[in-house]
Amino acid sequence: MNVRRLLPALPALALLLTGCGIRPTEVPTDFGAAPSRVPCSLSRPSTAAQPSQGVSVRLFLLCGSSLMTVDRTVQVPENTADARRRVLVAQGLLDQLAVPPSAAESAAGYTTHVPGGLTVTGPRPKDPGEALRLSTAPESLTPYALAQIVCTLSDSAAAEGDGSVVLGGPDGTRLRRYQCSEDLRSHPGTTKPQSTPVTGD
Repeated sequence: MNVRRLLPALPALALLLTGCGIRPTEVPTDFGAAPSRVPCSLSRPSTAAQPSQGVSVRLFLLCGSSLMTVDRTVQVPENTADARRRVLVAQGLLDQLAVPPSAAESAAGYTTHVPGGLTVTGPRPKDPGEALRLSTAPESLTPYALAQIVCTLSDSAAAEGDGSVVLGGPDGTRLRRYQCSEDLRSHPGTTKPQSTPVTGD
């Protein structure tokens, strides 16, 4: 073999061998942020502020621009007369509505606009038997708070079971029968509850 002929080819051969190396391929690792929880979706039933025993109820809380339900319980002594039971359930619901949502509910976007300290009593002497009187007149509440109260009470044992609730303020103010409509649940901030005047006995 002629060594002199091979010598000029050695640099080219070395360059060729170097070029045969495999370059590492860059693989993208940034796939974006982890998917967040779907708004208004709770992974399991909420137990916020729930006693271990009691009457199962549903509250309407605000989530996004709509009203959504969460489960709660209220305490009512056994063998309570029906009229007194309705008032106790209504008061328990108002108390629960005023409690801030749990951490899980807050993370999912739930809020409440019902003020604390709101109380309820049964009918006055000339009121119909199903009337509930709030310590604050319904028309004085914010639209969101009134929507929460109307939908929660009308869907509970505090009402007559027909999807409506008779509410009034203190001191004999006029009573009205309020209904929780689909529009009210979907747009509580801009939709007024459907209501009609109620006359006493």
